[in-house]
Amino acid sequence: MSYPYPLVIFDLDGTLVDSAADIAEALNRTLEDWQLPRVPEATVLTWIGDGVRRLVEQAFTAAHSDIDLAKVMPGFMRHYEACLLRSPRLFDGVVPALQALQARNVPLAICTNKPVAMVGPLLAHLGVQDYFAKVLGGDSLPERKPSGEPLRHIAAAFDVAPEAALMVGDSITDYRAAVDARMPVALVRYGYPRGLDLENVEAVAVMDNLQELLDL
Repeated sequence: MSYPYPLVIFDLDGTLVDSAADIAEALNRTLEDWQLPRVPEATVLTWIGDGVRRLVEQAFTAAHSDIDLAKVMPGFMRHYEACLLRSPRLFDGVVPALQALQARNVPLAICTNKPVAMVGPLLAHLGVQDYFAKVLGGDSLPERKPSGEPLRHIAAAFDVAPEAALMVGDSITDYRAAVDARMPVALVRYGYPRGLDLENVEAVAVMDNLQELLDL
């Protein structure tokens, strides 16, 4: 059976992988390094999606700290790497969906704002690295999501028009990137969708499980 999209591009954190607890722990260890109070995971969820520097910036702003981020980031990156494989898990339905798309010979890619060096080890740990023909991180190009440039870059690598491909994500960052790239977008309800009205957003699908991609 053919699939209506010749390329499917996935966000990572909040779409394929539940990594919130590990990201929150890395951030809280960093706050503790600077004698600042830890914050709840639920709060960290509202900051995830715009890249690691923005994540740290929001946390230190919320703590009313004016410490130079350039001094903070090396320590955060050490904690981020140390916590990367602490407890991540794939969301329900991810592997069956990837298997089914692969069986239909649909090329799959990842477009994340996570530093690209952290993506490969995470995918390998979860056993899904072989599903993806291309991976782009938040530091792979001069621009990252919500710019549409990373999505256009991936589409061009597969010789697919952005308008023909599908972006699958969970956040307003993913949505804005897809709109900027003029790429159709499908969204999941279970991720970190702060700032996104999933009931009224223009998307080809809003899903509770990635296996719903197969019904498009």
